Amino acid sequence: MSNALPIRIGILLSAVVPIFFWVLVGTSWAQQPPVGVPPEKARQFLDLLSDPEVKVWLEGKIPAAAEEPPAASLADAISNWEVAVRARLVALADAIPRIPQELANAAGVVSRDVNSGRPGLVILILAVLIVVGFGAEWLVRRALAPGGFDGTVDPGQAVLSEVASLLTFALASIGSLLAFEWPPLLRRIVLTSLLAFIAVRVVRTIVRLLFGLAGAGGGTSDEAPTAIPVASETVQRFWLWHVSLIAGFLLFGWAVVSFMPSIGFSIDVVQVVALLCGLGMLAVAIEIVWRRPGRTASAVRQSLLTLYLIALWLAWVAGLLAMLWLGLYALLLPAAVRGVGNIAKSFAGRAQRSSAFGVMLNVLIDRGARAVVIGAAVAWLAYIWRIRAAALAGSETGAVVISGLLNSIIVLLVADLLWQLAKALIAYRMELAPKEGSNADDLARSGRLRTLLPIFRNVLAVFIAAVSVLTILSGLGVQIAPLIAGAGIFGVAIGFGSQTLVKDVLSGVFYMLDDAFRVGEYIQSGSYKGTVESFSLRSVRLRHHRGPIFTVPFGELGAIQNMSRDWVMDKMAVSVTYDSDVDLARRLIKKIGQDLAADPEFAADTIEPLKMQGVDSFGDSGIELRLKLMTRPGTQFGIKRRAFMMIKKAFDENGIKIAVPTVHVEGGGDNAAAAQQLLKMKGAAS
Repeated sequence: MSNALPIRIGILLSAVVPIFFWVLVGTSWAQQPPVGVPPEKARQFLDLLSDPEVKVWLEGKIPAAAEEPPAASLADAISNWEVAVRARLVALADAIPRIPQELANAAGVVSRDVNSGRPGLVILILAVLIVVGFGAEWLVRRALAPGGFDGTVDPGQAVLSEVASLLTFALASIGSLLAFEWPPLLRRIVLTSLLAFIAVRVVRTIVRLLFGLAGAGGGTSDEAPTAIPVASETVQRFWLWHVSLIAGFLLFGWAVVSFMPSIGFSIDVVQVVALLCGLGMLAVAIEIVWRRPGRTASAVRQSLLTLYLIALWLAWVAGLLAMLWLGLYALLLPAAVRGVGNIAKSFAGRAQRSSAFGVMLNVLIDRGARAVVIGAAVAWLAYIWRIRAAALAGSETGAVVISGLLNSIIVLLVADLLWQLAKALIAYRMELAPKEGSNADDLARSGRLRTLLPIFRNVLAVFIAAVSVLTILSGLGVQIAPLIAGAGIFGVAIGFGSQTLVKDVLSGVFYMLDDAFRVGEYIQSGSYKGTVESFSLRSVRLRHHRGPIFTVPFGELGAIQNMSRDWVMDKMAVSVTYDSDVDLARRLIKKIGQDLAADPEFAADTIEPLKMQGVDSFGDSGIELRLKLMTRPGTQFGIKRRAFMMIKKAFDENGIKIAVPTVHVEGGGDNAAAAQQLLKMKGAAS
């Protein structure tokens, strides 16, 4: 895990660089000026074509020229590929014997037009410019006095120091070159080599910064763990050296290949040199696969990876560039996206942002960095396929499909970024708890948002998905206007066929608009009751106080009893015997209510303390006393239980008896005989 990111970077550079050479060289070949045509002859030719008689004669002689050529079949495309590959290999093989002669010719050109008869002039000028650049950089470093990545200097300050130093080196060295007049060819060679040297230094600095940031982020235990792996000194030296080798092959090879045609080399020989540079980088990549520190892959997997890299290089040799890039993306793009995402998370996590803007910025840094990597890869692949789309697809339709597929990836990236932003903001808003001392309106607003935001999130997800699909289909050449019209008709049909579903959705919308209930409230509707846990577009989930979950469609709720709003009034009844002192009972109940209201356990939940309202009725066994208690919703049950216990204890201590139903039977006379006869009849019936 600690070496996964550098391994992917090394393999990515070693495998991608040869292709980069090929594209650069191919572009330079494509830009070679054609043989010129004298302006007078060109004007005469255009005048001849504008003659009406000539036009009629051409239409009669070559009618097939106006016809659209038939689309090439798959077999024709494969045959064209085979011919192109064979021609490329033959051209490369024929160029190898010409290398000594072209080297001799190029040496003469360099001696005459570059060095002006002074051997080593280019190397001397380049060395002087590098010394001037290092001198200016040393002065800037002394002025800034950076400490380095030892945990004592802020990482951002160290990064700015490195950027300032490299920029100073580049300005001083390139400015010194441009300050004097040089022969054009000499200026081009020196400037290209100097740019390659600066680029190699930039790559080395980036690698050191990554390792330095990892050490700075993981140095203390109280900081959040960094997403960049912390590597040992041995691992850092290994990767710094091998990445520098790859960068050297890449950039200095690019410099050599770019000015080789100017000193007399043919295009085929330039291709051979680019292949040799790619072969050197391939060797470095294979060494990384087998000798990287802390490798955990098996020998079989390493062998397969080596063969895969060789196959990619051979595909480049054969000129199958589009196929080669697909293979590279399949191997390296997922790892590159993860690595860039980890680095972005590390940078985003250092700021500890908590506001809504900070949440958005964290998402933009994390998902945006991944999207940039994928978007750059897709843009490069689109550039490659734009040149070879006709050969690959064999028809204009195939080219449109390929372009649409590449555009669809960009659409999906944008949709993913929008969805992640919306989801993060909604989650941030839902996690905001009301501050202590908030009033009832703030609490109600917070509860309503927690209720509505999940529904809004679901609707937004459906909307983003629908727009993305329609955009992708449009990019693929599909006419989406009929689809939208058909979707409307289909929606009407669905509405007639699923009236219950429409009723559920619309009922849910109006429940939300009426603020009938919120997440966390206890409601009852008919035989359904429980705490509202969550919503969907058509139903609500209720958790019963005994555990079961009810999933109730909104259309079946009907009237709602919300037991969690504002306050609750609980009525209680206590029956005492007829010989009890009712006034004493009232005073005792009032004292109990005051004690409960002063109890820290119940004080915050008590709105009006327990008190006796008076005598409610005279029952068969005693006097019915009515009591009432006003509390916050959901807290009345605990207060009520404690009140009954205190009432029982107080009544017992003061001689007030709780009335219970009794049967009084008097002995003697006809009444006693009748009672005994009644008891016998009940016993016989049972």
